[in-house]
Amino acid sequence: MQRDAPEIADRGQYPDAETPWEHEAWREEALEWVERGLAAHGLRETGQRKVRLRPWSVLVRVPVEGREAVWFKANPPASAFEAGLTEALARWVPAYVLKPLAVDARRGWTLLPDGGALFRNVLDSTRGTADPRVWEEPLRQYAGVQSVLVPYAEKIELLGVPSARTTALPEIFDRVVDGNTALAPTDLKALRELRPRLAEWCAELAGAGIADTLDHSDLHDGQLFAPEPGRFTFFDWGDAAVTHPFCSFLVPARAARERFGPEVLPRLRDVYLEQWEGDGRTKAELRRAVSLAWRLGAIGRACSWGRLFPGASDGVGAAGDTEGARWLLELLTEPPL
Repeated sequence: MQRDAPEIADRGQYPDAETPWEHEAWREEALEWVERGLAAHGLRETGQRKVRLRPWSVLVRVPVEGREAVWFKANPPASAFEAGLTEALARWVPAYVLKPLAVDARRGWTLLPDGGALFRNVLDSTRGTADPRVWEEPLRQYAGVQSVLVPYAEKIELLGVPSARTTALPEIFDRVVDGNTALAPTDLKALRELRPRLAEWCAELAGAGIADTLDHSDLHDGQLFAPEPGRFTFFDWGDAAVTHPFCSFLVPARAARERFGPEVLPRLRDVYLEQWEGDGRTKAELRRAVSLAWRLGAIGRACSWGRLFPGASDGVGAAGDTEGARWLLELLTEPPL
């Protein structure tokens, strides 16, 4: 490994957030681990690294000789499960995820191959001419992945993925609301008054007869690859939880609405729900369930803003609470479906 290889560091909107990359001993250990991972596959680093530092991850693009670059990712303790989950998903649903080159589940480190074209870049390249139906196939395939993973829900939890079972969401809501320092008194009052209705929504959703499974929780257009027409690869599982699958619909639906307008939502909803038809469920029942889950999915998004590096949280904890509060307040808004 070229210890003195030039680097380009991207700190985004968090120039002062501390990550482990700032510590020389940690950085040296990580780069040695990457070197061993590359060597195990007959690969060698060459060229300039690109380092992306965020309060919730360290991501390093490592150019290698004779092929596309590989990617090193380090997660904070609260999302360190992503390494082991990525390795497990490569066994359970190999056609839809990246197969890691190396994994250290204890430290939350992963070495990944390049995934090809990012879906967001594909959409941007056709801006103004993209077919609004472009989100249909990735949602159809993602729902299929969730369905396949239903029998693995307990094993996924054993990997450290947070358990946010549908019936437990009211208690998780209580904990997140009570721990958020950014909620104004009026907002806090409104959320606490909402709690009885929220418990009813959870009970109704749990009674819909669809088992809890893996929820990516942040499946926007920058979290999947489109390496070739009709094929999609889902990645970046650091916000994941085991909960009602329909909670996953919130983020991609919002991304599609932002790009194409609200008229795309009914069709995308029905495409996503195709995987869950049968067993006597009616379309009306499924649509009601996804409307409930749209609202409840905001709880998972609020939770994810607590998964930061310990040092980074000192500087951006307030920003995380602000984002978490914003998502919690979405619970007060009627779903658009």
